[in-house]
Amino acid sequence: MKSVILFDMDGTLLDTEKWYNKAWHQAFADCGYSLSAEEVLQLRSLGKPFCYEWTREKLGPEADLEVVRARRNVIMKPWLEGEIPVKPGAPQTLAELKQRGYRTAVVTATRPERAGMLLRRTGLDGMFERVITVSMVERGKPAPDVYLYACEYMGVEPQDAYAVEDSPNGVRSAAAAGCRTIMIPDLTQPDAETAGLLWKKVNSFAELADIFLTDCL
Repeated sequence: MKSVILFDMDGTLLDTEKWYNKAWHQAFADCGYSLSAEEVLQLRSLGKPFCYEWTREKLGPEADLEVVRARRNVIMKPWLEGEIPVKPGAPQTLAELKQRGYRTAVVTATRPERAGMLLRRTGLDGMFERVITVSMVERGKPAPDVYLYACEYMGVEPQDAYAVEDSPNGVRSAAAAGCRTIMIPDLTQPDAETAGLLWKKVNSFAELADIFLTDCL
């Protein structure tokens, strides 16, 4: 039986994480909060409850994340209405995986309606058996819930599933669930802690294809 491969979406399949990061940074500034670009990077794939906790720790208990989030959505709107960039090699690799009989799903921190829209507009929606979002579980990334749910749905034990992620919070989520975690770094390279959670690190979908399409698994 071919392996189950679980893919993060933003930053892994789609080259959109840079948009979210820029929008978060601008939104915080527009709302009167001062955060460095490096601090804002910590929000990548971070589940909503964890975002609230992070914001209170960084900016104090009176910080209004909902106001910032609303401003971020306004900033993001024209970008999301334009062309959605796909990571180089992703469509070809996914098509080949599907042809070879691999089972794949998306596991994303993005809300369901936006995830579906992005996958349809990029032509990737037909590549996956299921799109699984954090709305289906109690806790988002970096908690393991969404990957545990994905494995249960796909009928595979976590240790027999592969998770492909781009960010530290996504890596923590997949590794905590027990998946064999592969990182394709996007905005930053893994630090020592993140690297210690990985099964493998690759630099592109071409390198990912070398793992799964050589009939060695």
